[in-house]
Amino acid sequence: MTRAPEAHDAEFRTFAAGRWPRLLRTAYLLTGHHHDAEDLVQVALAKAYARWDRVTRARDPDAYVWRIMLNAHHDRIRGRRVPEFLTTWFPERIDRDQVDQVLARDVLTAALRRLPPRQRAAVVLRYVEDRTETEVAALLGIRVGTVRSRAARGLEKLRADPAVLNLQEPERGREVPIRAGKREQAGVH
Repeated sequence: MTRAPEAHDAEFRTFAAGRWPRLLRTAYLLTGHHHDAEDLVQVALAKAYARWDRVTRARDPDAYVWRIMLNAHHDRIRGRRVPEFLTTWFPERIDRDQVDQVLARDVLTAALRRLPPRQRAAVVLRYVEDRTETEVAALLGIRVGTVRSRAARGLEKLRADPAVLNLQEPERGREVPIRAGKREQAGVH
């Protein structure tokens, strides 16, 4: 006796929705990767759907689907042409320049966050996005003169920011004193 396709689909949907979290957790432990685990569960459920009448007649439908998933995982492993292996070293070398660029970007981003919102908007639109003063004025709904003054004040604050100064000074070959006394700041030795 065959069931109606709607009942078949509804029963499978209920089963899949109820078992998905546990299947996914087990698949993740088998594969070690979230995306591979999702793929594995989808393959297992697709195979279970194709044999749904057999799955429902089994003594333990959960065990049947788990077996399908384990077999799919073994097939997946056997089918690999390039084996994965763990190493203790990275094949790519990280250039110091790249690290410095990332650090500089982080410092500049933090300095931009410390600007007032209107100055930040003017500086970002004008200098980061490289828009004209007229475009920035139109985007912000302000006059061109206001864009100029906000951008100038924002740049002035960025240039005075201690973190940004620490980025600039080593490039010039001078050391930046962390805490200079009043005599050192005035240039008196």
